[in-house]
This record gives sequence, structure tokens and C-alpha cells, in this order.
Amino acid sequence: MSRLEKDALNLVERGVIGPSLHLLIASNLVSFFEQQSPAFPMRFDRLAFHALALLAFSQAPFPNQLGSSSCLVLAQEEGKGEAKIPEAAEKDLYQAPENAEKFQFEAEVSRMLDIVVNSLYQNKDVFLRELISNASDALDKIRFLAISNPALLKDEDKLQVQIEFDSDQQILTIRDTGIGMTHEDMISNLGTVARSGTTRFMQALKENSSSGGETGDVSQIGQFGVGFYSAFLVADRIQVASKHPESETQYIWTSTNGASEFEIFPDPRGNTLTRGTEITLFLKEDCIEYADEIKLQKLAQHYSEFVTHPIFLRTEQTIEVDVEDDEEQEETPKETKTDDEDLEVSDEEEASEEEKPKKTKQVTTFEYEQLNGNPAIWTRPKEDISEEEYKNFYKVVAHDEGSDAKTWSHFEAEGNINFKSLLYLPDAPPESWMTGMQEMGKSGLSLYVRKVLISDEFELLPRYLSFLRGVVDSDDLPLNVNRETLQESKIIQVIKKKVVRKALEMIRNFMKESDKQPTEGETSEEEPVPVNKYNEWYEKFAPSLKMGAIEDEPNRGKIMKLLRFKSSKTPQGWVSLEQYVDNMKEWQKEIFFVAGQDQANVEKSQFLESFLHKDVEVLYFTDPIDEYMAGNVRDFDGKPLKNIATDNVKLKDIEDADLATRREKFYKKKFKPLTKWLKKLYGQSIMRVSISERLVSTPAIASSAEFGHSANMERIMRAQAYSHGQNDFAMRALKVFEINPRHPFILKLLEGAPSEDADDDENAVDPQVEEAAWILHEMAMLNGGFPLSDPEGHSRRMMKFIQSSLNVPSLDLEPEPELPEEEDEPPEGTSPEDAIPLDFDLNDFSGGDDGINIEL
Repeated sequence: MSRLEKDALNLVERGVIGPSLHLLIASNLVSFFEQQSPAFPMRFDRLAFHALALLAFSQAPFPNQLGSSSCLVLAQEEGKGEAKIPEAAEKDLYQAPENAEKFQFEAEVSRMLDIVVNSLYQNKDVFLRELISNASDALDKIRFLAISNPALLKDEDKLQVQIEFDSDQQILTIRDTGIGMTHEDMISNLGTVARSGTTRFMQALKENSSSGGETGDVSQIGQFGVGFYSAFLVADRIQVASKHPESETQYIWTSTNGASEFEIFPDPRGNTLTRGTEITLFLKEDCIEYADEIKLQKLAQHYSEFVTHPIFLRTEQTIEVDVEDDEEQEETPKETKTDDEDLEVSDEEEASEEEKPKKTKQVTTFEYEQLNGNPAIWTRPKEDISEEEYKNFYKVVAHDEGSDAKTWSHFEAEGNINFKSLLYLPDAPPESWMTGMQEMGKSGLSLYVRKVLISDEFELLPRYLSFLRGVVDSDDLPLNVNRETLQESKIIQVIKKKVVRKALEMIRNFMKESDKQPTEGETSEEEPVPVNKYNEWYEKFAPSLKMGAIEDEPNRGKIMKLLRFKSSKTPQGWVSLEQYVDNMKEWQKEIFFVAGQDQANVEKSQFLESFLHKDVEVLYFTDPIDEYMAGNVRDFDGKPLKNIATDNVKLKDIEDADLATRREKFYKKKFKPLTKWLKKLYGQSIMRVSISERLVSTPAIASSAEFGHSANMERIMRAQAYSHGQNDFAMRALKVFEINPRHPFILKLLEGAPSEDADDDENAVDPQVEEAAWILHEMAMLNGGFPLSDPEGHSRRMMKFIQSSLNVPSLDLEPEPELPEEEDEPPEGTSPEDAIPLDFDLNDFSGGDDGINIEL
């Protein structure tokens, strides 16, 4: 029987796992890992199997701080031994004495500790967040207890956290003036993983409140236990010194990373703490970066910027100070001056004495710098916060002193999940968005738990709203959770849903307030027309909202109401879809749009002719994402979105529908020979030839099939940076060649086209007619927005047209001219007559006090 099988049987006997799981553990885990071990560069420790079995198969509930039912098997690289304690720790003066009390960790701590440290936390940086949170809890406790017992603050009235480091000794210290711990507290709180003194304290407050007592404004943010052990991410040994107000002795708790026991003993230094706790970390060799001023300052400000109590970092500075000469410091006996000594000292001697360099020496000074001066205004009632405070706080969350917010929304969500949030609508998009690097930017919304940052990388907002800035603070989230676990939490999904709804509501209110401003007709001639703030903001963020209309189907209706476009009736302004629907013709059933590269391009589109003639408004889609959006959204308020560049567009404004039907049949029959010949002539370059009802002055135009790509979409697809390898046929639009049956060019082509029943060899078409048909084809393609499929043929035809127009008999080139040789001539301005005279006297350069001597 292997050791692992024995361990599994031991777990069965103790009731940790069910008997039916013994075979599964023994057969699957043992056979898999032991058989694979020769090929693996890693060996699995026996301790890891214990932890895996406990986490995966235990019928008894484990602490919910783990936040996930997933398991992680720990691996240790082959050839590496146990972690070594650095020399600084071995030389530590506070080593446990021989008579120190030794205690075994409870609840399989020795086996679970590696799992807690290595799987619960994915980022080593969070250890400082956890320790500061625990210190903040201790400060809140003493502050609450001092309400009924002010004597607790008699010896030390400052409530603060201090951080110190020693890079030479590889030591990091976090000290607070909180409640501290007694001997028994150290055993109970630090001897069991997930045994939280904070939890018991809050339970006591809850019981006191239920019995009619007051709890005060106390918010505990730490989970002293699991969070405390995150320090082993960076430390080989941890030493905790603590002094409780009710204890006369200051005790030390110490343990090494991976040990199965800890020691407690009176502090040999005496009571160095008036009150509170001091945690000393002896850093690992690969974690000495945490004994650095800049690193600690960055981490503390990142995670604990809004913690209520002040956090101080001891900074070190080396300066040079002047010192007096030792000889000058010695007192010399006074002597009577002789006549020779009364001689005056020259100026040069005095100057040499004054210029004598002073001696300096380097002095190292220490001072404490506060790291968290910004208030967490989202925790206050919004009625008590001024507009100036809101504006200043935006600069804090945006980390940009030069930016401003257009508007903001401060709200508190209540229900199954309670949280507070403050959202800001920025004035300008982030710099990464201006270069198309949206994926590189971080989410603008930070998640806090009782003013302690969990992460600023959570997807609390969908991609299209990631430009928003702000904070979300929830009391219903555990602080000790890693990013992956929390990201899948149902709580996060509920928060995300509510925040998105509030964000869209904020933008909607901002739009309504901006639309209430007086327009051009409502202002006097002397007063300038105010700029619509929403339109100004929307012009910068329109692509994001349009992306939201594509991706966020549940909120699509709300987002579509926020969109605005330029149109044929408002080329200088903006029109919303709601306004467009209100201005539609009585007979109109569709929302018409035309897409192009920019506004100047679409305004010249010949597809607009009939719509302008009949006073029908057409929206201008000039953003690359517009047609993607139209393809996904399809309609607004029951009105389909219709691209006027497609072939199946009909303006049903004709009163006599029967007359329109008779005309359609007449034109199809009349032009059937021409349409048949043109389709055969153009071949695969077009899908079909049709008789158009909408063309006015244009003889022909190339439109797109209703369910294919438009010319603008084809242009966008071909411009994609990663479009290589795609089938060219798949990117092509299905082109429909529309002809104007009333245009003289078309009527002339009809005369030159072969009859419908003619064979290929009969009634040969005049080459000039065929050439004209190709020129018409190329013109229609360009007017429709398509590129030319045969640029060389187009150039050849244009050359023939120019030759005919200029009556040039031949295109043969003239011979090169034979020119006589020319003598070299000096360049202009170099003759003696052109020289510039120099009018000056050499005597002006004669020597003198301020002159210049020139020797010739």
C-alpha cells in the first residue's frame, strides 16, 4: 500500500471524506501522477495531495473565503529544496527563546497554507492591501471601543498606519495603533486559517445592535486570518509584535513559511508599542523589490488610497551638510598683536580665504509621508457634496489633472446586493482610443470593498462603456478573493447589470438637459447660439455607443435613442432617430440612409437625387461601424433601416399605382434587347441589369444587391489590417447595373444594341457603341462607389476619347530636338559690377581697452 493510499484511508477513518471516494483517490490520483512523474519536470508533494483531497472531496464545509469550489495542485520544481530564510532573518535579534511557547496550527493549517497562499492570490502585490486592511480594522475597533471607554486612547490618541522598510536587511514592517492582540488573541486569530477576529467583532456588534445597543459607524474591511497569511507570498518568516490595552505585556508571534507550528513569547525588547500591532516581514530573496520606497508608495496608493485612517511611509533621504574644520573648532589662546600683525591684509588674501571650500558630510534623514490624502466622497450623501468636490474627485479617479467630466451620477443600489457607485462621463476619450488601441486601455471603473481597492481590471462595464470613470464600493464582496474567482461571481454580474443601466440613464439625462438649451431661432441676434453639449460630446464617443447597439441586445432600445446622425436636411447639425421618425412622410415606412467615407463624399452621391427631389430625409452613415450596426439592429421603433445604395429601393409616393405598374412593364419590354446585350457584354462584373425608377439625371449607376455587401462595406473590408487570406469573391458586392430609361444615352445605346432574337454572328455591334457601353459601365461603377475592375482598359478608352476630342491624328511621339552646345556663363550676380562694396575702416579695429588687435 502506497503512502498516498494510507493517507486516503486515514481521511476516511477520520470522516473527512466518504468511503466511496477512497478508491477514486487511490486509483485515479495515484496512477495518474505517479505514472506521469518520469516524464514530468515537476514532482508533486504529498502535502499537495492532502490539500487536493480535502478541497475536492470533503463533506464538511470549508471557509467561504476561498470563493470557489475549484482545486489547484501545487507543484515544486525538481531539484529545488525547501525555501531558505535569508541571513537577515537568521541574525534577527528577536529569535524565539528556548522557553517560548510552541503551538500547532489548527484545522489542517500546515497542509492548507500552501493552497491558500499559492492559489487564492494570483498577485503578490495584494499582501500589502491585506495587511493595511487588517490594520484599518484594528483602528476601527479601538475607535469604536473608545466611544464608551475614552481611557483606551489616553496613552496614544493617534489612529494611523506606518510602513517602514530596510532594504539592506530585507525587512518590511507595517505598524498600527489599533486595538492590538493579547496572548490568547494571537493563538486564536493567527493559529487558524480563516479564523477572523474581525468576523467575531462584527457578530458582537450585530448582537449588541439587536439588543438595542449602538454600533456606531464601524466598517470592518479585513479578514484577519486568510488575508494575514498572504504575507507569506513575499516573506520567509513573519513576526508579529502586539500590545493590547488590557495586557501589561507585549507579545511576539512568529512562524516561518511552510512550518506546521508557531511560537509565542514575551517581547524581549519590552513594551515598544504603546498600543497596536507591528508586523515584520523577512522578505524572500526574489521579493526584495518590496523593500523599496517607490514600490511601496505605488502599492499603498493603488490599493488603499481611500482608507479612512492615514497611512504613512517612512522615507529616507541623504543630504550633505556643512561642517566646520576641526582646527577652526579648537580654541586658540589670545595673543597680543604686534606692529607687524597690524599690517593690512590684501584683497587677494581675503578672497582666497573666502573661496576656501567648506567641508561637508552626508547625513541620512527619515520622515513620514502620508499616502492617502484623498477622501472617499462616494460614501457620503450626495446632498452634502459640492459640485467642486465632484469635479476634483474626477481628476483623482481619472488620474489626469488636465481632464474634466461632462456629468456624473452618484447613486446607491439597494436590494439583494447593496453597493454605492459614482460614475463620471469624461469630456474626451482616452488617448489609447484615439489610436484605435481600445483593448490596451484599462477599465475606467474600480471595484472597492469598504474603500479598499480589489482591482481596477474587472469588467464591471461592457466594452462599449469602458470610457466611463468611477468607483463601485460593495459591502457584500469578500476582500480575500482573487480576480478569477470574483470575475465569475454572480454578485459581480448583478452589479454590472445595475451599473450599465445607471450609466445609460446618466447619458440619457445629459442628452435631455442639453436639448433644453435655446436653439438658433430662440436666441436674439446679439446673443451667441449655445453649443449643444451632448452633440459636442457625442461626436467624440459615437462609435462606442454604436458598438453598444451591436453587442448589448438587452439595452439596444435605450442605446438607439442616444444615437444621432448628420442628414440631408441637417448637414450642419444632428438628428436623432426619434426626430427622424417624427419627420417621416406619411407614406414612408423605412428609415433611409446612405453610407460613405465622409460627409462630403455622401453629399455628392447620385443615389440622393430622387430623395432630394421628393424632399425625403436621408441619414448620413460616415463612421466605419455604421453599416455593421445597421446590419445587426435592422430597425428602430418598427421602422426598418434601408440603405438607398441597394437596388430594391422604391419611393411609394406616386398617387396612381396602376400607372406606375404599366410603365414598369412597358420599360422592361422596350429595353429587353439592351439589358440582355449589356449583361452579356459586362459578364461577371455585374449580377444583373435592371430598369431604374429612381434615377433623375444620371444615365446609369451600379447599386448593391439588397442582401449583399454595399460598395462602402466592400471598401471597409478590403481595408482591414488582417483581411489577408480571405476569399476575394466573398468580399465582393453583388452589383446591379441600373439604367435610366428616359436618358438620351440609354436610348442611343438601345438603337445600337442587337435585336433580342439575333445570333452572335448577326447584327454585329458597332465598336464605338460597344466602347460607349464600357465607358458607361465604368462611370456607373464610380458613381456607385465601386473601384474599377480594369483600370488599364479605362485609361485606354479615355485616351481614345481625348484623341478624338482634340482631333489628334496620331499618338506617335515627336523626335527629340537637336540643340547646339552653349558656352559656360558665370551665374547671375557674380560679375565684378555685381559685387557688394564693403564700406568700413580698419582703424575701427585698432587695439584698445575694448578693441580688437588685428595683425596684417
